[in-house]
Formats: sequence, structure tokens, C-alpha cells
Amino acid sequence: MDKGQHFVFFVLTTVLLLRESSHAGENIWPTMLDTDLRGPEENLPTLTVTTILEDPYVMVRRAELEGYCIDLLKALASMLHFSYKVKVVGDGKYGAVSSNGNWTGMIGEILRQEADIAVAPLTVTSAREEVVSFTTPFLQTGIGILLRKDTMSQEMSFFHFLAPFSKETWTGLLFAYILTCFCLFLVARLSPCEWNEPKNEENHFTFLNSLWFGAGALALQGVTPRPKALSVRVIAAIWWLFTIALLAAYIANFTALLSSGSEQLPIQTFEDLVKQRKLEFGTLDGSSTFYYFKNSKNPIHQMIYEYMDKRRDHVLVKTYQEAVQRVMDSNYAFIGESISQDLAAARHCNLIRAPEVIGARGFGIATAQASPWTKKLSIAVLKLRESGDLDYLRNKWWETSCLHKSRERWSPLQPQALGGLFLTLAIGLALGVIAAVVELSNKSRHAAGHVKKSCCSIFTEEMCTRLRIKENTRQSQETSGRANA
Repeated sequence: MDKGQHFVFFVLTTVLLLRESSHAGENIWPTMLDTDLRGPEENLPTLTVTTILEDPYVMVRRAELEGYCIDLLKALASMLHFSYKVKVVGDGKYGAVSSNGNWTGMIGEILRQEADIAVAPLTVTSAREEVVSFTTPFLQTGIGILLRKDTMSQEMSFFHFLAPFSKETWTGLLFAYILTCFCLFLVARLSPCEWNEPKNEENHFTFLNSLWFGAGALALQGVTPRPKALSVRVIAAIWWLFTIALLAAYIANFTALLSSGSEQLPIQTFEDLVKQRKLEFGTLDGSSTFYYFKNSKNPIHQMIYEYMDKRRDHVLVKTYQEAVQRVMDSNYAFIGESISQDLAAARHCNLIRAPEVIGARGFGIATAQASPWTKKLSIAVLKLRESGDLDYLRNKWWETSCLHKSRERWSPLQPQALGGLFLTLAIGLALGVIAAVVELSNKSRHAAGHVKKSCCSIFTEEMCTRLRIKENTRQSQETSGRANA
């Protein structure tokens, strides 16, 4: 019975304390670290930690707090041997100077000594650094643009099928095609195995037929004329291999283009965002991002600030969750921390972050100036980074099914990617021309033995005959006409 009475008394006491805390309007989660290093009798120092509810840094699950910052806080407490209690910032703000000159948010609570440290996605800025101290950043980020995919889609270009290859690649392919067809035409004329009697036989490998032969290989179709000489077959075979590899690269890159949709993003940069008129855009009211654009001397950034300042009651949002919901529900683009936007795009597959990121910055732990905890926490953060614990936490809280899709970045295939393929084609063309010259030399050597002339003279005559066959044909026709007359 004694145990039962003690249990009932404990439950009633807990309920009364929770009710009193809720009536007082204080969002406080006591979180005493259970560590094996020191017992409670050793009187560990207790720190009051202020934070802000933002997924995935701090979240409420089953009446408890969890998230990236909570795990980070546990790791720091384990290393530095302190206990702590966590309270959510009363006004729900990060920290900015109000109209009366006082600081709001977590920065204000530290200045008023309502909290010892702030562990949250709190950006390190010069204005905040003047009134509080920051540790080494535990996360690196920047400023990006979060958009909904269907609000920024555009119609595909009429020549969208050319997008898999860059302009330089298409130029190189056209040059390779013409050069290969010319080599076919040249080798078919020089090779006696392909064209044995230039004066009596017709050469089927004219330049137009060579172009047709090369185009047929691009379509994986066999076309006439069919090569007979080894030299011509070498060039034909290497061109066939070239086209097979080329078509495989084209199909793969075109498939990646259609699946990624990178070519359908008209807003790639902040300049694109300013120039368009379809989407409204804004950021968190009083955030470091807002003051970044306010203080920037960049003309584009000034235009963004003037737009947001004139419409601040309509385009500025109070919380990050409100910003994400507004992007999903309306034609709205949110400007904010890129690392948080990556998470939003990972959790909501219909969202995407524009490629450009500006204003590299970091999230740090804020403490009071001259606090002895600043250096201790900075060293602990560095140790966590060096041991890989920060990377582990990053992967733990950002890993979702849509994360890998949001990071896909497609680009046209450049000539450097096909450099080995072009080199193989060039070697094949050179081998074909060399084989044709060898075939013609062998015939010239045999013919020189019969007519008792030098091999070089016979080779030169054969070369001139095959390359100037039209003139020779015209002369032979005139000679035969005079003989008939």
C-alpha cells in the first residue's frame, strides 16, 4: 500500500506542476542529462537554454523536444559535464532590434539574462556579435530561394530535343560526321579493292552516297553502297561504333533531362526572381536574411529589399512553417536559409530550391558576452566536427525519400565528356586512310613490274587518275568522239 500511495502522490504532483506551468504561459522542458560520468550529488552546473521551434532543429514529439539542436545539446552536455533546461523563446523570434532599441527573440532573452545560451538555427551576424558572443558555427548555410515546382514550370522549347548536348558538342558531332563521310569518299576512290578500274567502272561511293551512308549509321540502318575494301570497312566499322556510343549517351542524357526538369526552371538566380512578375517573394520578418538585403550594396539585392519593405505586411512571414506552407499554397517564393530550404524540398517533393546561393554564413551558439562557456562550447563544437558527429547529425535529420531527387542537377553533355569517343574515331579514320594508301601502293608495285616503270610514277598516275577522274573521262570521251568522226 505504501508503494501505491507514493505512486498516486507522485502522479498528482506531476499533474499539478504541469497545470501550473501551462497557466503561467511558459514553454519549458526540463531536460536533465543522464550521464554515467557524474551523479546528481556532484552538483553539475545547470544552464538555461533558449531555442525556437523549427523543423528539424527543435520539434515537439510526445510532449518532449527532439531534433538536431537537442541532439547537439546532449552531446555538448556530455562533453562539458553540465545539465540544462530548455525553454522555447517567448515571442517566437530569433533576435533583432525593435523600434524602441531593445533586442527581441533569443538574443533579447540572453541580454536580459533569462537564458544562458541559445542553441538554435541562429545565424551569426555582425549586429548580433556586438551584443552577444557566438561559438564556432556548427552548420554552414547561405541564402536561397524556395519555390513550388508547378508555379515555375514553363513550356518546353521547340528545339528541346537538342538540349542533351551543348552547342559545342553538336558542332563537334557535325564536323565529325562531315569528316567521316569525306574520308569514306576519299578512301573509296583511292582503294583499288573498292574501285579497281577508274576508267571503266563507276564508283558508287560518291560524296552524296557517302553522306547517305553516314546518316544511315546514325539511324542504325544499313544502307547501300556496301563497302568491299578493307580500308573502307575500317572507317565504316569505327563510325558504326561511334554512332552506337553517341546514341547511348544522347538517350541517357535526354532521359535525365526529362526526369530532372532542370531546363524548366526559369528562376535560377535572384536577378531572375526580381525580373519576373508572377511570384511574390519575401522572408522572415526581422531575420538576418532581411537585414542582409537591407545592408547590401548590390543593386539586385537593394531591389529585393525595397520590394519586401514596401509590402512587408503582405510578403514577410512570422515563422518558417508559415513560409513553407505559403509557398505550397500560393504563388510565393521564400528567401531564407538554404540548408532549411533543402530540408523543405526533401520533405515536400513538390518544392525545389533555385540553384543560386548567396551570403555564405553559419549557425552558432549564442552566449552572453564574456561568458566562460563561449570558448568551452567552441572547442566542443570543433571536436564534434573533427570526430564526424556533426555530419552524422546532419545525415540523421535531413535524410528523407525526396532528398536525393532535390539535389539532382542536370547539365548538357560537354565535348570533354566525349573526348575519348572522338579520339577513337580519329584513330579509325587515320587507319582507314593508311590502309587505302597501302592497297594503292601494292597495286602500283605490281603494275610497275609489268609496264617497266617506277613504282612512284605508277602510284602518282593512279592517284591523279582516281582524284581527277572527271577530267580523264571528259578527255577520253573527246578522243573517242574524234576517232568516230
